Amino acid sequence: MTKLAVVLFNLGGPDRLKAVKPFLFNLFRDPAIISLPAVARYPLAALISTTREKTAQANYAIMGGASPLLAETRAQARVLETALKAKAPDVEARCFIAMRYWKPLAKETAAEVAAFAPNEIVLLPLYPQYSTTTTASSVEDWLKVYRGPGRSRTVCCYPTARGLIEAHAQAIREVWEAAGKPRGVRLLFSAHGLPQQIVDAGDPYRAQIEATAEAIAAQLPELADWRVCFQSRVGRLQWLKPSTDDEIRRAGADRKGVLIAPIAFVSEHVETLVELDHEYAALAREVGCSPYLRAPTPGIASAFVDELARTVLEAAGREGGVAPHGPWRCPAGHAKCALRTGAAA
Repeated sequence: MTKLAVVLFNLGGPDRLKAVKPFLFNLFRDPAIISLPAVARYPLAALISTTREKTAQANYAIMGGASPLLAETRAQARVLETALKAKAPDVEARCFIAMRYWKPLAKETAAEVAAFAPNEIVLLPLYPQYSTTTTASSVEDWLKVYRGPGRSRTVCCYPTARGLIEAHAQAIREVWEAAGKPRGVRLLFSAHGLPQQIVDAGDPYRAQIEATAEAIAAQLPELADWRVCFQSRVGRLQWLKPSTDDEIRRAGADRKGVLIAPIAFVSEHVETLVELDHEYAALAREVGCSPYLRAPTPGIASAFVDELARTVLEAAGREGGVAPHGPWRCPAGHAKCALRTGAAA
């Protein structure tokens, strides 16, 4: 029987309030996040993690003192194993979780995968849209520590995968219908932002975000007024625009409500449960943007999990080391595309 290890990548989150500072330090010392030499990057990461600790702790306190991301990812791993067993009963598939900035980190997970001794390994980022700051960083981290057996295949992205799009569209429609199908609601596809300079250097993230939004919008003709926007800006650099908060203000000025769909996230965490549900909801009340609605992330929605299972089996059966799932290919001009750089090979 073929033994297949599926390694699910995500960013991770602190599991207690005391873990917030080291989590932030791990985040900001990543050269994919701050592109400075280590001699400058490490002290800067220490400074940022210290100055942001109390604010971040307050946000995690709203969620009970910890991030729910690991628990949600474990739930996805369990249902994905079940889906793989149903689709490929002759394969012994086991899902593992490797977080980038908090436990379980790649080194720990690599030892577990090596002990499993797989014939095949599929590296599956839970970031549908590829970026050097997420997928590339996670894969590079993994390749530094894994020394076990198995032929490895990487899924670099799946921004327009059918099941992903269906899961988002269904969640949006259900929220809209539960609210009574209100008129005058603008659909905001909100994604985690990036510094503009990263995209200008060839990162395909924005192009993939826009492709996801267009594919979802095509399934929702009843919500024809839609925009793409970006949240979670930090620091003084110019970030991708328009920002989500600016779009909420614009909707209020236009006397419209908003329905926000977090399309770069597949699990609930601080950016959805605090930033969207609390901070932006308060902003909407302040600027007269009503109603303020928010669609959930795909989580363990059957359409999404089935798509992940198809993604894994497709990747395990192909020859190339890295490829997107489905028909997506980055348009010309994105030099940091994984297929062009081999960064996720």
